[in-house]
Amino acid sequence: MAAGEGTRMRSALPKPLHPLCGRPMLLHVLDALSELLVDRAVVVVGHGAERVTKTLQEYGPPDLIIDFVDQHVQRGTGDAASVALTAFPTDDDSDDEDIVVLPGDTPLVRPSTLGSLVHAHREANAAATVLTARLPDTTGMGRIVRTKDGRVSRIVEELDATEAELEIDEVGTSIYCFRRSLLAPALRRLSPENAQGEYYLTDVVSVLHDAGHKVVAIECDDPNEAVGVNDRAQLAAAEAELRRRINHRWMQAGVTMVDPERTYVDAGVRLAADITLFPGTILQGRTRVGEGAKLGPSVRLVDCAVGEGANIEQSVGYDAVVGPSAIVGPFAVLQPGSHISAGTTTGSFYTASAGDEESV
Repeated sequence: MAAGEGTRMRSALPKPLHPLCGRPMLLHVLDALSELLVDRAVVVVGHGAERVTKTLQEYGPPDLIIDFVDQHVQRGTGDAASVALTAFPTDDDSDDEDIVVLPGDTPLVRPSTLGSLVHAHREANAAATVLTARLPDTTGMGRIVRTKDGRVSRIVEELDATEAELEIDEVGTSIYCFRRSLLAPALRRLSPENAQGEYYLTDVVSVLHDAGHKVVAIECDDPNEAVGVNDRAQLAAAEAELRRRINHRWMQAGVTMVDPERTYVDAGVRLAADITLFPGTILQGRTRVGEGAKLGPSVRLVDCAVGEGANIEQSVGYDAVVGPSAIVGPFAVLQPGSHISAGTTTGSFYTASAGDEESV
């Protein structure tokens, strides 16, 4: 696909798969990427490759071409980028292309941020552009080292940093835009002579700088976008931020949330206008809710379809259908395959099984 100024852009995505707001974490990264004008995405897989590939093929953005390459031996992010490049076709225009590289564990990155990264890269005619952030806690992050005139000269990993470098609060996000014609030669010059014995993608920055090429950086407006997910605490923090964004988007679209902090809507859920969600409502999977429905308090629906004007209170449902204007609950259980007919009132403590469609 064309990506402005006659230049094409491609992307390489090294890293993992974790559930986040009902979708694998890497899908959130691909969703952000799909809003750019990219030719294709290349996902580097390793452990659990079959599961990752199957999931992304089934649920990935429909208009984004996704290729997969296997990193048989885990030798670092630089090696992963080298493996990814093998999936990109070589043609006469490849020298004019840009490569966007992202880790798979940054689900909070926004499409607008990636767009700004690419725009800054092209405006500066840079060999590489680094997305950076300033964080109060820089533990585990690579520090951005600049020259006296403000140019980026290198990124130093924490284990290899001096005491002075550890005081730097500007860190790399592991998100880059590279000129394709310069990336492959720079990767071939990497060395595993470091604390982890790996090929660091961060070292490409110093290779390009030392060769006289321009390396620039832009800083994230929202440092949350830079935070990777490496443990359950970071996963919970990312989940909370993503849910806040999801709820805000739905409220702007006309959905009423009585208590947004106690309302959970997965990324794959679809809501019509004028719905009211009371506290404790949890909507998961591919749940669909029709206009004017009222859900809650204390409702959990997974992969359900709810008709217009339906009312569900203190109930749970799994792969069930609730017809228009039906009233369900309190304390109803809708089992997989059950169907509550339009206009039905179930009453309290009702259990619906597969095949149930009669009025109650």
